[in-house]
Amino acid sequence: MATGAEEDLPLPLDATAEQPNLFDGTTRLYTCYTCPYAQRVWITRNYKGLEDEIKLVPLNLRNRPAWYKEKVYSLNKVPSLEHNGKVMGESLDLIKYVDSNFRGPSLLPDDPTKREFAEEMLRYTDTFNMAVYISLNGDAVKESGPSFDYLENALHKFDDGPFFLGGFSLVDIAYIPFVERFQIFFADVWNYDITESRPKLATWIEELNKIDAYKPTKTDPKELVEFYKQRFQAPQ
Repeated sequence: MATGAEEDLPLPLDATAEQPNLFDGTTRLYTCYTCPYAQRVWITRNYKGLEDEIKLVPLNLRNRPAWYKEKVYSLNKVPSLEHNGKVMGESLDLIKYVDSNFRGPSLLPDDPTKREFAEEMLRYTDTFNMAVYISLNGDAVKESGPSFDYLENALHKFDDGPFFLGGFSLVDIAYIPFVERFQIFFADVWNYDITESRPKLATWIEELNKIDAYKPTKTDPKELVEFYKQRFQAPQ
């Protein structure tokens, strides 16, 4: 397992950037360093030790190159993956694809019970994210409680490790970019710790922060708070 910690990250490409030599056999992950969806695939890539096999192509989403939509991915969003002459998107699909089609440690267990629970948890990610995002425009601490409680309860499912499936998996990768951001924002705006009375969630975050493949992908807290305050019109 590669760490990803020492990687020299390329600068984001904006509208003035030249188009790369597309479909030349290079596998490219088109990403954005601040996007939680793209972060999922970035973590997966790092954990499997694919820094040399999957090239990061970060984009400036506020001033993105026209060629990206015209030549690479017509939906004009990230993440997308250029591999074997085609481009595919959607973060949950991509983390499964990278796990299944590249070398490195598997991020899903063989145990059928755990695999079934993994699919259940992956299906729930959008519901979880939407519920917490909606809460940010109201009584966030109260309204988001059931969503964080759901994660706390899910972490009690298996007792052979601190993660959702016991060992580190795609499920953890799917959730941590968003939990990371929510933890930062709730602490800054409402002085609220989302792990309060949720010991499993606290341990989960603590253990994830030890994973080298995750560390270099973490968002800048100050930038995150500023962006979320603008987006959700939270109290200053």
